[in-house]
Amino acid sequence: MAPTDEPSETESLAHPGDLSLSVGSNGAAASGLESEGKALALIPPHRSTFPPIDDYAFLSDCEVTCLIARNGAVEWMCVPRPDSPSVFGAVLDRSAGHFRIGPYGQNVPAARRYLPGGLIVETTWQTETGWLIVRDALVLGPWHNTDERSKTHKRTPMDWDAEHILLRTVKCVSGVVELEMSCEPAFDYHRLPANWEYTGKVYEEATATCEVSAEGDHPTLRLTTDLRIGLEGREARARTRMVEGDNVYVALSWSDLPAPQSFAEAEKKMWQTAECWRQWITIGRFPDHPWRGYLQRSALTLKGLTYAPTGALLAASTTSLPETPGGERNWDYRYAWVRDSTFALWGLYTLGLDREANDFFSFISDVSQGSNGDLNPLQVMYGVGGERTLHEEELGHLSGYDGAKPVRIGNGAFDQEQHDIWGTMLDSVYLHVRSKEQVPETLWPLLKRQVEEAVKHWREPDRGIWEVRGEPQHFTSSKVMCWVALDRGAKLAVLHGEKKYAEQWADLAEEIKADILENGVDSRGVFTQSYGSESLDASLLLVPLLRFLPATDKRVRATVIAIADELTEDGLVLRYRVETTDDGLSGEEGTFTICSFWLVSALVEIGELDRARRLCERLLGYASPLKLYAEEIDTKTGHHLGNFPQAFTHLALINAVVHVIRAEEADRSGQFKPAHST
Repeated sequence: MAPTDEPSETESLAHPGDLSLSVGSNGAAASGLESEGKALALIPPHRSTFPPIDDYAFLSDCEVTCLIARNGAVEWMCVPRPDSPSVFGAVLDRSAGHFRIGPYGQNVPAARRYLPGGLIVETTWQTETGWLIVRDALVLGPWHNTDERSKTHKRTPMDWDAEHILLRTVKCVSGVVELEMSCEPAFDYHRLPANWEYTGKVYEEATATCEVSAEGDHPTLRLTTDLRIGLEGREARARTRMVEGDNVYVALSWSDLPAPQSFAEAEKKMWQTAECWRQWITIGRFPDHPWRGYLQRSALTLKGLTYAPTGALLAASTTSLPETPGGERNWDYRYAWVRDSTFALWGLYTLGLDREANDFFSFISDVSQGSNGDLNPLQVMYGVGGERTLHEEELGHLSGYDGAKPVRIGNGAFDQEQHDIWGTMLDSVYLHVRSKEQVPETLWPLLKRQVEEAVKHWREPDRGIWEVRGEPQHFTSSKVMCWVALDRGAKLAVLHGEKKYAEQWADLAEEIKADILENGVDSRGVFTQSYGSESLDASLLLVPLLRFLPATDKRVRATVIAIADELTEDGLVLRYRVETTDDGLSGEEGTFTICSFWLVSALVEIGELDRARRLCERLLGYASPLKLYAEEIDTKTGHHLGNFPQAFTHLALINAVVHVIRAEEADRSGQFKPAHST
């Protein structure tokens, strides 16, 4: 079993099971029920063995990600890619693999933080007899493909690269502490057992491989340390007594690149990794404001969610962390959504992180074209290597996070009809090229194809931005995004000197706008979820942000205020009301944090700066202890729900925070500049 973390603060009564009995005339059954009820009363309340989702730390080397619980256990890690099968999966099943290092018999540290400017986690432990400091990082170093080209890297190489090592260093800074290390991988989502064997001269190195052969390649994990490793079945273990001044290291590697052979080498790699992150974050532009730390942490998280070889941006690091506690709204988010492209470019360009924005744009451009140069139909999402088929399956052998089943891998929405993708693609193109005042010749056929797809399909129903699994609808936000496709297409045609296309597309954009204003607005002047519906939908907060209508339009104001007042729980925004939306699923869901950040931006747009600032302050207060966000927030407990950390949320945070900061500056200068303008 994986080491258990401290129980969560919320408790629920243990389920007693089915106690219904057939009661006879002598009342014996009733007496038995009463006795059993007394016995059940003695059972202590259920305490989850799973840490709260927002208690995890996130690490990345831009090729692999991992989550570390506060007790020091790596509970989620997939290699050699972030969408590969897990080797540590305790976040989805307590027996599905872990890698812990920390004081023996203690699960709650004194403090935990990221070292400033990077993705290195420092955990401070206080025991009854001493103090330890543990630092964890996925190692980055100088570019290493110098003798042979990388077989996976498609983007322009940077000065540094992933070394495929999870490095953990430990220092005893005071007293005496008993240290333990436990590494228990479980290959292929806990479907294949690990076989350990010594590969060093004595006890300093051991290697884990799959015990049985199976389809596909599975990684070889090499554990290198200055501790003495013991092998006990699936587990590699070590234990030592550390006194003040002692240092040890443990490195887990999965490639031919050399692991450190001493603590001095390990410390050098840790410093090297910190320097790589510092050099990167220094490139960005961050305002001199109390919220600067949230912007930097969001930028680092987004960088960590990129897959450097292709430029893809993962929606999140994980699969199947539930949107509803114990529910079925569990999805695999380890893929790149085209929809994220616009919001990614808004956020990254806003902070001056143009290289990451351009790499993601190049990834979207790559997947839109076949190997023979033909244009492919644009999909909703892709694998991080550009894979087009992401078949969904359920892993019934895993318990799920805190009992939330099913656990899913793959994502069945990859081939859904979602009509917003053409607009997001073309808005991305427009953001990408407008500063250059010209459209690259190689790009014109691609963007022309996307406009033509929008022209062809905009009158049809689709699954919408939220990828509902109910019946297709005429979603208003999808129609708005089709308008974006024609509007941006017309502007791009002007830049490219295609006057005829510019006129045709501009005329059709006006036709789509008129259709939306006739069918997608209710009697109150509020934009509705779908044509003929009276339901609200948070995606309509994008109406002013996408410049569909000016923020001064009374319908924009009415929509923003209606969502703020009627589509919220405890002040935070829902995507929609599940009882009035056919999304093909059962159960409730938490408030969607991205929608709450959209509301901040929309409130700024309509001039409600004080209300926007208060909401933004509240949302920042919901950040995890390490300033990270999952997809949703349960307003009753403050706990995060859904996959973690969530790129979409951090992108929306960047835009909302900069919106507020720029609006505050406009109070002094008299001129407001939206977050995603250049």
